[in-house]
Formats: sequence, structure tokens, C-alpha cells
Amino acid sequence: MNITFRQLRLFLALAETGSVSAAARAMHVTQPTASMQLKEIALSVGVPLYDLIGKKIYLTDVGKELAETARAVAQAWDGFEQHVDGIKGLSRGKLRVAVVSTAKYFMPRLIGSFCTRHPAIDVSLEILNRDGVVQRLRDNLDDLYIMSMPPADMQLGDQVFMPNPIVVIAASNHPLAKRNKVTLQELAGQRFILREPGSGTRMAADQFFRSEKFRANIRLELGSNEAVKESVAGGLGIGVVSRHALHGQQKEHGVSVIDVSGFPLPSAWHIVHPGSKKLTPLAQAFKQHMLKEISRKK
Repeated sequence: MNITFRQLRLFLALAETGSVSAAARAMHVTQPTASMQLKEIALSVGVPLYDLIGKKIYLTDVGKELAETARAVAQAWDGFEQHVDGIKGLSRGKLRVAVVSTAKYFMPRLIGSFCTRHPAIDVSLEILNRDGVVQRLRDNLDDLYIMSMPPADMQLGDQVFMPNPIVVIAASNHPLAKRNKVTLQELAGQRFILREPGSGTRMAADQFFRSEKFRANIRLELGSNEAVKESVAGGLGIGVVSRHALHGQQKEHGVSVIDVSGFPLPSAWHIVHPGSKKLTPLAQAFKQHMLKEISRKK
């Protein structure tokens, strides 16, 4: 097979965008040029790499293997470039970070302070629910991943870097908000508004409820902290959220933290990456920056 590095980059762009035109834009070539190059790649491999159904590209099994290979080659080359830049005293490159949605309350500031020190760095930040971040982790799409509940079925590089206390909230005018101590059983008659199944916050809450043999009366399951807070403020029930969703405060926008026995739950934020993956110099520098910044604020 005779496939150039640039052709591998083009095929990777095709795999990530699902579109020939989008891949052409990503590689700064015309669509006819991209189509011709993709045909040359398929001819070189000798078997079909993708099917075009409607206007959507679907990779074959061989196409998926080629995309994984292209991604590994591209990441290794990026790491080499960053290493050489470091020897030259330069600091440039692209950092890819995927974070769960609750981390959006603190990660942009950490990325911002890093970019202030390294203004030539480009950052791609993906903010998704936990399932989305875990899938990107499995596909090895990013340099680092920030979450509170790393998957247990993967070999990971995993470092805890910050507490993630999980609290119970109620509308600020709710009677329980004025109590100093509330037992978990006193919440049995309350309607709960929780994050969607699979989110880190929900997993922590469910684990605690199971350990206490407590069954929450769930009214709503919502996909964002904002939706949970607004529903709680509107009097629809009590909620369970990360304290980071309240920007570390006891009260915010019509909701207050309830002093419930067993809460805050002792969760934590993790920096993870595939265990077999060698971090690029840029990813390693950003990881150390996060650890240093969090340690400085303690």
C-alpha cells in the first residue's frame, strides 16, 4: 500500500465528520480533490472503506480500522512536533480536552489561565454528558478527559485532582431550607429532580441511596444542571447536584443547599486518559498546570 500522511489525515477527517465536503474543508482542499484522494486510498487498500447512504458516510470495518490507525499516527506525529518545539523553546500545538457538563463551571478558567501562559496553543474543548465523554475516551479522540466517575472496565491513567461534593438543594423558600439538620428518611415524602441516568452526579446519588436502602420518589430526570436548578427553584421538588453547579455557594438563583445527613457525598474530579497512551508534552504540561492551579487555591 502506498498512502501518504496527508491522505491519512484526510481519511481521518472523513471519519470524524462523516462528510466528504466537511473533510475537504478541514483539510483546506476542494471537494473534487478530496474525492479523488479518497478513491486513491480505497484503491491502495484494495477493499471498500466506506458506504455512502443518502448524504451520510458509514465506515466499513476495514475503514474503521484505517481510521484508528490514522488517528494513532496523527497523534504520534503531533507529539513528536510538540517535543521538537519544546527543544527549540517554542510552545505551540493543539490540545484536545473532553469534559462532562458539570465541569464547565471550572474548566474554562483553568484552560484560560493555561492559554494566557501559552498564547500560541489552540484548544479544542468538548463539553458532553458522561456517556458522550466515555465514548470519546473509548475512541481515543482527545488528549485528556475530565469526569467524576471514570469507567471501571478500562485500563486508565487516572489522577484525582479536586473534590466534587454532591449536595441536596431545595427552593430557597422551602421549609427544609431553613432546617439545620435533615435526615434522609425525612426526604421520603419529597419529589426528587435528578440528572439523567448515567451522569456522574446521578451515579453518586444512586449509589448512596442504595447503600442507605432509600428509594427516591423521582418526579423528573433532566439532562442539565440548569434544568434541575430551575425546576427546583420553581417548586417542582428537591434536587441533587454538584456544588460546582452552584459555583461553590450555599444559595444561588432561588435554590439553597439543604443540610441532609450523609451529604455532601464525597465525590471527586478525575483527570483520565487511556492507560496505554503516552501523553504529548502539551497534554502533560496542561495536566501539571491543572494540578498546580487547584493546589494553589486550596
